[in-house]
Amino acid sequence: MNEKTPPGNEDADRVSRCDSERSEMPLIPTAVWIGSYLTALALQKFDLSHPLKVALVLLPLLPFIYFVRRFIAHLRSLDELHRRVHFEALAFAFPVAILLLMTLGLLEHGDALSPKHWTYGQVWFYLPLFYFIGLAVAWRRYR
Repeated sequence: MNEKTPPGNEDADRVSRCDSERSEMPLIPTAVWIGSYLTALALQKFDLSHPLKVALVLLPLLPFIYFVRRFIAHLRSLDELHRRVHFEALAFAFPVAILLLMTLGLLEHGDALSPKHWTYGQVWFYLPLFYFIGLAVAWRRYR
């Protein structure tokens, strides 16, 4: 029992511990998601049946959904300044990502870029990069 918890109120202590665990940065869900993605990527190199390949493609979806839920819970637990910084990072990253995808699509449509030279599997790595650039810009603004 926690020292702050009055006797007979163990449920409140358990709930407060669960809430504090939810508010931490979701490192384990992040690692599980990235691990499942890399595993699916590595196993696709083998000659597998079509249903097994589809299952491998879908393997990272559940860990990613879990990661997103934990990350949103983490953001909701932050104070107003931290929430604003993350919001500004997303406000930067989202339009830049759209700009990248629009430009690549237009270049492909105009036959200036062949799909042989790029794939969506290569482009998605830029999306977190845009978010982290947005975080750096926002933190510099508020320091």
